[in-house]
Amino acid sequence: MSILIKGGRVVDPANKIDAILDVLIEGNKISKVAKNIKARAEIIIDASNKIVAPGIIDMHTHLRQPGREDKETVASATAAAAKGGITTVLAMPNTQPAMDCVESIELLQGIINKSALVNVLICGTITKERKGQELSNIAALKKTGVVAISDDGCSVDNDELMFEAFKKAKQAGLLTISHSEDKKLSAKGVINLGFNSTRLGLRGISNESEYTRISRDIALAEKSKATVHIAHVSCRESVEIIAKAKKKGIKVTCETAPHYFALTDEALLGYDTNMKMNPPLRSKEDLAAIRQGLIDGTIDAIASDHAPHTENEKDIEFERAEFGVVGLETELSVSITELLDQKILNWPGLIEKLSLNPAKILGLDKGTLAEGAFADIIIISDQERWVVDKQNLVSKSKNSAFLGRSLKGLVDYTICNGNIVYKQGSSGQCLI
Repeated sequence: MSILIKGGRVVDPANKIDAILDVLIEGNKISKVAKNIKARAEIIIDASNKIVAPGIIDMHTHLRQPGREDKETVASATAAAAKGGITTVLAMPNTQPAMDCVESIELLQGIINKSALVNVLICGTITKERKGQELSNIAALKKTGVVAISDDGCSVDNDELMFEAFKKAKQAGLLTISHSEDKKLSAKGVINLGFNSTRLGLRGISNESEYTRISRDIALAEKSKATVHIAHVSCRESVEIIAKAKKKGIKVTCETAPHYFALTDEALLGYDTNMKMNPPLRSKEDLAAIRQGLIDGTIDAIASDHAPHTENEKDIEFERAEFGVVGLETELSVSITELLDQKILNWPGLIEKLSLNPAKILGLDKGTLAEGAFADIIIISDQERWVVDKQNLVSKSKNSAFLGRSLKGLVDYTICNGNIVYKQGSSGQCLI
Protein backbone atom coordinates (compact mmCIF):
# COMPACT_ATOMS: atom_id res chain seq x y z
CA MET A 1 0.00 0.00 0.00
CA SER A 2 1.30 3.47 -0.91
CA ILE A 3 -0.19 6.74 0.35
CA LEU A 4 0.83 10.25 -0.67
CA ILE A 5 -0.15 13.08 1.68
CA LYS A 6 0.00 16.34 -0.24
CA GLY A 7 0.56 19.90 0.93
CA GLY A 8 -0.04 19.67 4.67
CA ARG A 9 1.70 21.59 7.44
CA VAL A 10 4.12 18.88 8.57
CA VAL A 11 4.98 19.19 12.27
CA ASP A 12 7.84 16.90 13.33
CA PRO A 13 9.72 18.28 16.36
CA ALA A 14 12.10 15.30 16.35
CA ASN A 15 13.58 16.68 13.14
CA LYS A 16 12.76 20.35 13.80
CA ILE A 17 10.35 20.41 10.85
CA ASP A 18 7.38 22.78 10.68
CA ALA A 19 6.71 23.42 7.01
CA ILE A 20 4.35 22.77 4.09
CA LEU A 21 5.50 19.43 2.69
CA ASP A 22 4.36 16.15 1.16
CA VAL A 23 4.73 12.77 2.87
CA LEU A 24 5.02 9.50 0.96
CA ILE A 25 4.21 6.20 2.66
CA GLU A 26 5.23 2.92 1.10
CA GLY A 27 4.26 -0.24 2.96
CA ASN A 28 4.43 0.43 6.70
CA LYS A 29 7.20 3.03 6.53
CA ILE A 30 7.62 6.68 5.59
CA SER A 31 9.75 6.72 2.44
CA LYS A 32 10.00 10.44 1.70
CA VAL A 33 9.21 13.84 3.22
CA ALA A 34 9.77 16.71 0.79
CA LYS A 35 8.16 19.44 -1.29
CA ASN A 36 6.18 18.47 -4.38
CA ILE A 37 6.72 14.72 -4.33
CA LYS A 38 5.87 13.39 -7.82
CA ALA A 39 5.71 9.68 -7.01
CA ARG A 40 2.63 7.64 -7.88
CA ALA A 41 0.57 6.32 -4.99
CA GLU A 42 -2.51 4.15 -4.59
CA ILE A 43 -4.11 6.73 -2.28
CA ILE A 44 -3.59 10.50 -2.48
CA ILE A 45 -4.75 12.66 0.42
CA ASP A 46 -5.06 16.43 0.04
CA ALA A 47 -3.86 17.83 3.37
CA SER A 48 -4.00 21.52 2.38
CA ASN A 49 -4.67 23.75 5.42
CA LYS A 50 -4.31 20.76 7.72
CA ILE A 51 -1.74 19.59 10.26
CA VAL A 52 0.25 16.43 9.48
CA ALA A 53 1.96 15.03 12.58
CA PRO A 54 3.24 11.82 14.15
CA GLY A 55 0.49 9.72 15.70
CA ILE A 56 -0.20 10.34 19.38
CA ILE A 57 1.35 7.92 21.88
CA ASP A 58 -0.94 7.68 24.89
CA MET A 59 1.08 6.15 27.70
CA HIS A 60 -1.78 5.81 30.17
CA THR A 61 -4.94 3.96 29.11
CA HIS A 62 -7.25 1.46 30.76
CA LEU A 63 -8.60 -1.01 28.22
CA ARG A 64 -10.55 -3.07 30.82
CA GLN A 65 -10.07 -6.29 28.86
CA PRO A 66 -9.75 -8.97 30.11
CA GLY A 67 -12.36 -8.97 32.84
CA ARG A 68 -14.55 -5.89 32.39
CA GLU A 69 -15.65 -6.05 28.78
CA ASP A 70 -18.89 -4.33 29.82
CA LYS A 71 -16.82 -1.13 30.26
CA GLU A 72 -14.44 -1.37 27.31
CA THR A 73 -12.64 -3.84 25.04
CA VAL A 74 -9.41 -3.74 23.11
CA ALA A 75 -11.49 -3.36 19.93
CA SER A 76 -13.66 -0.47 21.20
CA ALA A 77 -10.79 1.33 22.95
CA THR A 78 -8.48 1.19 19.94
CA ALA A 79 -11.31 2.37 17.67
CA ALA A 80 -11.74 5.33 20.03
CA ALA A 81 -7.98 5.86 20.01
CA ALA A 82 -7.89 5.89 16.21
CA LYS A 83 -10.67 8.45 16.13
CA GLY A 84 -8.68 10.61 18.55
CA GLY A 85 -5.48 10.46 16.50
CA ILE A 86 -3.77 7.98 18.81
CA THR A 87 -1.67 5.32 17.09
CA THR A 88 -0.06 3.72 20.15
CA VAL A 89 -1.50 3.10 23.62
CA LEU A 90 0.08 1.69 26.76
CA ALA A 91 -2.45 -0.61 28.44
CA MET A 92 -2.36 -0.30 32.22
CA PRO A 93 -2.32 -3.54 34.22
CA ASN A 94 -5.39 -3.22 36.49
CA THR A 95 -7.41 -5.76 34.54
CA GLN A 96 -9.08 -8.93 35.82
CA PRO A 97 -6.79 -10.85 36.07
CA ALA A 98 -4.07 -8.27 36.62
CA MET A 99 -1.10 -8.25 34.26
CA ASP A 100 1.18 -9.80 36.87
CA CYS A 101 2.35 -13.02 35.18
CA VAL A 102 3.30 -14.47 31.83
CA GLU A 103 -0.05 -16.20 31.35
CA SER A 104 -2.04 -12.97 31.77
CA ILE A 105 0.27 -11.06 29.44
CA GLU A 106 -0.07 -13.76 26.78
CA LEU A 107 -3.86 -13.73 27.16
CA LEU A 108 -4.01 -9.99 26.55
CA GLN A 109 -1.49 -10.16 23.73
CA GLY A 110 -3.69 -12.70 21.97
CA ILE A 111 -6.68 -10.35 22.22
CA ILE A 112 -4.58 -7.46 20.91
CA ASN A 113 -3.37 -9.49 17.94
CA LYS A 114 -6.95 -10.31 16.97
CA SER A 115 -8.77 -7.04 17.58
CA ALA A 116 -6.54 -3.96 17.96
CA LEU A 117 -6.80 -1.18 15.36
CA VAL A 118 -3.71 0.62 16.65
CA ASN A 119 -0.48 -0.39 18.39
CA VAL A 120 -1.08 -1.63 21.94
CA LEU A 121 1.79 -2.00 24.41
CA ILE A 122 1.36 -3.72 27.77
CA CYS A 123 2.32 -2.46 31.22
CA GLY A 124 2.88 -5.21 33.79
CA THR A 125 2.31 -4.93 37.53
CA ILE A 126 4.90 -4.12 40.17
CA THR A 127 3.33 -6.51 42.67
CA LYS A 128 1.21 -9.63 42.41
CA GLU A 129 -2.47 -8.74 42.00
CA ARG A 130 -1.43 -5.12 42.65
CA LYS A 131 -1.74 -5.82 46.38
CA GLY A 132 1.60 -4.27 47.31
CA GLN A 133 2.76 -7.36 49.22
CA GLU A 134 4.93 -9.44 46.89
CA LEU A 135 6.81 -8.40 43.78
CA SER A 136 5.80 -9.77 40.40
CA ASN A 137 8.47 -11.68 38.49
CA ILE A 138 9.69 -8.53 36.78
CA ALA A 139 12.36 -10.26 34.68
CA ALA A 140 9.76 -12.71 33.34
CA LEU A 141 7.37 -9.87 32.51
CA LYS A 142 10.14 -8.19 30.53
CA LYS A 143 10.76 -11.37 28.53
CA THR A 144 7.04 -11.53 27.71
CA GLY A 145 7.22 -8.08 26.12
CA VAL A 146 5.94 -5.55 28.66
CA VAL A 147 7.54 -2.11 28.30
CA ALA A 148 6.89 -0.81 31.83
CA ILE A 149 5.62 -1.82 35.26
CA SER A 150 3.09 -0.07 37.50
CA ASP A 151 0.49 -0.87 40.13
CA ASP A 152 -1.60 1.95 38.66
CA GLY A 153 -4.66 2.64 40.76
CA CYS A 154 -2.58 1.68 43.79
CA SER A 155 0.70 2.89 45.19
CA VAL A 156 3.15 0.44 46.76
CA ASP A 157 3.12 1.53 50.41
CA ASN A 158 6.09 -0.54 51.59
CA ASP A 159 9.26 1.50 51.04
CA GLU A 160 11.60 -1.52 51.02
CA LEU A 161 9.43 -3.38 48.53
CA MET A 162 9.28 -0.35 46.22
CA PHE A 163 13.05 0.07 46.45
CA GLU A 164 13.49 -3.59 45.48
CA ALA A 165 11.07 -3.06 42.57
CA PHE A 166 13.16 -0.15 41.28
CA LYS A 167 16.32 -2.27 41.44
CA LYS A 168 14.74 -5.19 39.59
CA ALA A 169 13.18 -2.88 36.99
CA LYS A 170 16.59 -1.32 36.36
CA GLN A 171 18.16 -4.77 35.97
CA ALA A 172 15.43 -5.77 33.50
CA GLY A 173 15.58 -2.49 31.59
CA LEU A 174 11.99 -1.57 32.39
CA LEU A 175 10.43 1.78 33.21
CA THR A 176 8.65 2.05 36.56
CA ILE A 177 5.47 4.15 36.46
CA SER A 178 4.40 5.51 39.82
CA HIS A 179 0.79 5.99 40.88
CA SER A 180 1.57 8.51 43.59
CA GLU A 181 -1.05 8.32 46.31
CA ASP A 182 -0.67 7.81 50.04
CA LYS A 183 -4.08 6.34 50.86
CA LYS A 184 -3.61 7.08 54.55
CA LEU A 185 -3.66 10.74 53.54
CA SER A 186 -6.27 10.57 50.78
CA ALA A 187 -8.39 8.78 53.40
CA LYS A 188 -11.45 7.83 51.37
CA GLY A 189 -11.78 11.35 49.99
CA VAL A 190 -13.69 11.88 46.76
CA ILE A 191 -12.78 15.42 45.58
CA ASN A 192 -10.00 17.97 46.10
CA LEU A 193 -9.61 19.08 49.71
CA GLY A 194 -10.47 22.77 49.95
CA PHE A 195 -13.26 25.31 49.98
CA ASN A 196 -15.38 23.39 47.49
CA SER A 197 -15.16 20.08 49.34
CA THR A 198 -16.45 21.88 52.44
CA ARG A 199 -19.11 23.67 50.41
CA LEU A 200 -20.34 20.38 48.90
CA GLY A 201 -20.07 18.39 52.11
CA LEU A 202 -17.75 15.82 50.52
CA ARG A 203 -14.56 14.31 51.92
CA GLY A 204 -11.45 15.91 50.45
CA ILE A 205 -8.22 14.51 48.97
CA SER A 206 -5.22 16.65 49.88
CA ASN A 207 -2.37 17.66 47.59
CA GLU A 208 -0.13 16.14 50.26
CA SER A 209 -1.44 12.64 49.53
CA GLU A 210 0.06 12.99 46.05
CA TYR A 211 3.25 14.96 46.50
CA THR A 212 4.61 13.13 49.56
CA ARG A 213 4.46 9.85 47.64
CA ILE A 214 6.10 11.49 44.63
CA SER A 215 8.94 12.66 46.91
CA ARG A 216 9.39 9.14 48.25
CA ASP A 217 9.40 7.47 44.84
CA ILE A 218 11.88 9.98 43.42
CA ALA A 219 14.16 9.39 46.43
CA LEU A 220 13.95 5.60 45.98
CA ALA A 221 14.61 5.91 42.25
CA GLU A 222 17.67 8.07 42.96
CA LYS A 223 18.95 5.60 45.56
CA SER A 224 18.52 2.65 43.19
CA LYS A 225 19.81 4.62 40.15
CA ALA A 226 16.61 3.65 38.36
CA THR A 227 14.26 5.68 36.18
CA VAL A 228 10.81 6.67 37.45
CA HIS A 229 7.87 8.08 35.56
CA ILE A 230 5.21 9.89 37.60
CA ALA A 231 1.67 9.36 36.36
CA HIS A 232 -1.19 11.91 36.27
CA VAL A 233 0.45 14.88 38.03
CA SER A 234 -2.29 17.19 39.29
CA CYS A 235 -0.97 19.74 41.81
CA ARG A 236 1.50 22.58 42.27
CA GLU A 237 3.73 20.93 44.87
CA SER A 238 4.19 17.86 42.68
CA VAL A 239 5.39 20.01 39.78
CA GLU A 240 7.84 21.81 42.07
CA ILE A 241 9.26 18.56 43.49
CA ILE A 242 9.73 17.05 40.03
CA ALA A 243 11.39 20.24 38.74
CA LYS A 244 13.90 20.17 41.61
CA ALA A 245 14.63 16.48 41.03
CA LYS A 246 15.30 17.10 37.34
CA LYS A 247 17.70 19.92 38.19
CA LYS A 248 19.58 17.47 40.44
CA GLY A 249 19.93 15.07 37.51
CA ILE A 250 17.61 12.41 38.90
CA LYS A 251 16.09 10.25 36.15
CA VAL A 252 12.46 11.28 36.49
CA THR A 253 9.79 12.04 33.90
CA CYS A 254 6.11 12.77 34.33
CA GLU A 255 2.77 13.19 32.63
CA THR A 256 -0.44 15.08 33.22
CA ALA A 257 -3.90 14.59 31.75
CA PRO A 258 -6.06 17.08 29.81
CA HIS A 259 -8.58 17.46 32.62
CA TYR A 260 -5.87 18.81 34.93
CA PHE A 261 -4.99 21.71 32.61
CA ALA A 262 -8.59 22.32 31.47
CA LEU A 263 -10.79 21.99 34.58
CA THR A 264 -10.75 22.86 38.28
CA ASP A 265 -12.72 21.57 41.25
CA GLU A 266 -15.32 24.26 40.55
CA ALA A 267 -16.59 21.88 37.84
CA LEU A 268 -17.86 19.67 40.70
CA LEU A 269 -20.34 22.17 42.07
CA GLY A 270 -23.16 20.37 40.27
CA TYR A 271 -22.16 16.99 41.81
CA ASP A 272 -21.46 15.67 38.30
CA THR A 273 -19.80 12.27 38.79
CA ASN A 274 -18.19 12.56 35.34
CA MET A 275 -15.92 15.11 37.05
CA LYS A 276 -14.83 12.54 39.64
CA MET A 277 -11.34 11.17 39.01
CA ASN A 278 -8.24 10.23 40.99
CA PRO A 279 -6.25 12.36 41.54
CA PRO A 280 -9.13 14.83 41.67
CA LEU A 281 -9.59 18.09 39.81
CA ARG A 282 -7.63 20.65 41.80
CA SER A 283 -7.65 24.41 42.42
CA LYS A 284 -7.03 27.29 40.00
CA GLU A 285 -3.52 27.62 41.46
CA ASP A 286 -2.80 23.97 40.74
CA LEU A 287 -4.12 24.28 37.18
CA ALA A 288 -1.84 27.27 36.61
CA ALA A 289 1.13 25.25 37.91
CA ILE A 290 0.32 22.36 35.56
CA ARG A 291 0.23 24.75 32.61
CA GLN A 292 3.52 26.33 33.67
CA GLY A 293 5.04 22.84 33.99
CA LEU A 294 4.03 22.13 30.41
CA ILE A 295 5.59 25.39 29.26
CA ASP A 296 8.93 24.99 31.02
CA GLY A 297 9.32 21.26 30.33
CA THR A 298 8.91 19.97 33.87
CA ILE A 299 5.92 18.00 32.60
CA ASP A 300 7.13 15.81 29.75
CA ALA A 301 3.95 14.25 28.41
CA ILE A 302 0.19 14.45 28.11
CA ALA A 303 -1.75 11.21 28.54
CA SER A 304 -5.48 10.59 28.72
CA ASP A 305 -5.70 8.29 31.77
CA HIS A 306 -8.65 6.83 29.83
CA ALA A 307 -10.78 5.15 32.51
CA PRO A 308 -14.12 3.87 31.17
CA HIS A 309 -17.00 3.04 33.52
CA THR A 310 -20.57 1.94 32.92
CA GLU A 311 -23.48 4.29 33.57
CA ASN A 312 -24.61 2.33 36.62
CA GLU A 313 -21.15 2.90 38.13
CA LYS A 314 -21.28 6.63 37.47
CA ASP A 315 -24.95 7.64 37.63
CA ILE A 316 -25.22 7.05 41.40
CA GLU A 317 -24.48 8.96 44.61
CA PHE A 318 -21.23 10.90 44.33
CA GLU A 319 -19.43 9.09 47.15
CA ARG A 320 -20.23 5.68 45.61
CA ALA A 321 -19.44 6.54 41.99
CA GLU A 322 -16.25 5.16 40.44
CA PHE A 323 -13.23 7.40 39.89
CA GLY A 324 -12.22 8.06 36.29
CA VAL A 325 -13.15 9.51 32.92
CA VAL A 326 -12.77 8.50 29.28
CA GLY A 327 -10.35 10.58 27.25
CA LEU A 328 -9.02 8.91 24.12
CA GLU A 329 -11.33 10.83 21.78
CA THR A 330 -10.97 14.23 23.45
CA GLU A 331 -7.27 14.30 24.42
CA LEU A 332 -6.10 16.04 21.26
CA SER A 333 -9.05 18.44 20.94
CA VAL A 334 -8.87 19.53 24.59
CA SER A 335 -5.14 20.14 24.14
CA ILE A 336 -5.74 22.25 21.03
CA THR A 337 -8.56 24.20 22.72
CA GLU A 338 -6.84 24.79 26.07
CA LEU A 339 -3.15 24.91 25.18
CA LEU A 340 -2.76 26.05 21.58
CA ASP A 341 -5.63 28.53 21.48
CA GLN A 342 -4.48 30.06 24.76
CA LYS A 343 -0.86 30.14 23.54
CA ILE A 344 0.41 27.89 26.32
CA LEU A 345 2.13 25.72 23.69
CA ASN A 346 2.69 25.90 19.93
CA TRP A 347 2.22 22.98 17.52
CA PRO A 348 5.77 21.59 17.80
CA GLY A 349 5.56 21.89 21.60
CA LEU A 350 2.23 20.07 21.70
CA ILE A 351 3.43 17.22 19.47
CA GLU A 352 6.45 16.84 21.76
CA LYS A 353 4.10 16.27 24.71
CA LEU A 354 1.71 13.98 22.85
CA SER A 355 4.07 11.93 20.71
CA LEU A 356 7.82 12.55 20.74
CA ASN A 357 8.39 12.61 24.50
CA PRO A 358 6.17 9.57 25.24
CA ALA A 359 8.16 7.66 22.59
CA LYS A 360 11.43 8.66 24.27
CA ILE A 361 10.16 7.79 27.74
CA LEU A 362 8.96 4.35 26.64
CA GLY A 363 12.02 3.71 24.47
CA LEU A 364 10.03 3.42 21.24
CA ASP A 365 11.23 3.99 17.69
CA LYS A 366 8.22 6.23 17.09
CA GLY A 367 7.07 9.83 17.51
CA THR A 368 8.69 11.09 14.32
CA LEU A 369 8.01 11.53 10.61
CA ALA A 370 11.60 10.78 9.64
CA GLU A 371 12.20 8.87 6.43
CA GLY A 372 12.34 5.18 7.34
CA ALA A 373 10.17 5.60 10.44
CA PHE A 374 7.00 3.59 10.94
CA ALA A 375 4.10 5.32 9.20
CA ASP A 376 2.06 6.32 12.25
CA ILE A 377 0.61 9.63 11.09
CA ILE A 378 -2.40 11.84 11.82
CA ILE A 379 -3.96 14.54 9.68
CA ILE A 380 -5.86 17.17 11.66
CA SER A 381 -8.35 19.91 10.79
CA ASP A 382 -7.16 22.11 13.62
CA GLN A 383 -9.75 24.89 13.14
CA GLU A 384 -12.80 22.63 12.95
CA ARG A 385 -15.08 22.59 16.01
CA TRP A 386 -17.24 19.80 17.42
CA VAL A 387 -19.43 19.25 20.47
CA VAL A 388 -18.77 16.26 22.70
CA ASP A 389 -21.89 14.17 23.24
CA LYS A 390 -22.53 10.54 24.04
CA GLN A 391 -23.73 9.83 20.53
CA ASN A 392 -20.42 10.72 18.90
CA LEU A 393 -18.18 8.80 21.33
CA VAL A 394 -16.88 5.48 20.02
CA SER A 395 -15.72 4.30 23.43
CA LYS A 396 -18.04 1.72 24.97
CA SER A 397 -18.38 3.90 28.08
CA LYS A 398 -19.42 7.55 27.86
CA ASN A 399 -18.13 9.03 31.14
CA SER A 400 -16.41 12.07 29.66
CA ALA A 401 -15.66 15.18 31.71
CA PHE A 402 -16.22 17.23 28.54
CA LEU A 403 -19.77 16.23 27.59
CA GLY A 404 -21.53 19.24 26.09
CA ARG A 405 -18.27 21.13 25.53
CA SER A 406 -17.41 22.67 22.16
CA LEU A 407 -13.83 21.71 21.32
CA LYS A 408 -11.50 22.68 18.52
CA GLY A 409 -9.67 20.24 16.26
CA LEU A 410 -10.86 17.12 14.46
CA VAL A 411 -8.82 14.20 13.18
CA ASP A 412 -9.39 13.66 9.46
CA TYR A 413 -7.17 10.60 9.07
CA THR A 414 -5.30 8.26 11.37
CA ILE A 415 -2.70 6.10 9.67
CA CYS A 416 -1.13 3.29 11.71
CA ASN A 417 1.69 1.17 10.31
CA GLY A 418 0.87 2.46 6.85
CA ASN A 419 -2.84 1.59 7.02
CA ILE A 420 -5.69 4.08 7.24
CA VAL A 421 -7.46 2.99 10.43
CA TYR A 422 -9.71 6.03 10.75
CA LYS A 423 -11.21 8.57 8.39
CA GLN A 424 -13.45 11.34 9.69
CA GLY A 425 -17.06 10.14 9.58
CA SER A 426 -16.14 6.45 9.62
CA SER A 427 -16.87 5.87 13.35
CA GLY A 428 -13.44 4.48 13.96
CA GLN A 429 -13.74 1.55 11.59
CA CYS A 430 -10.72 0.30 9.70
CA LEU A 431 -10.98 1.36 6.06
CA ILE A 432 -8.12 -0.60 4.53
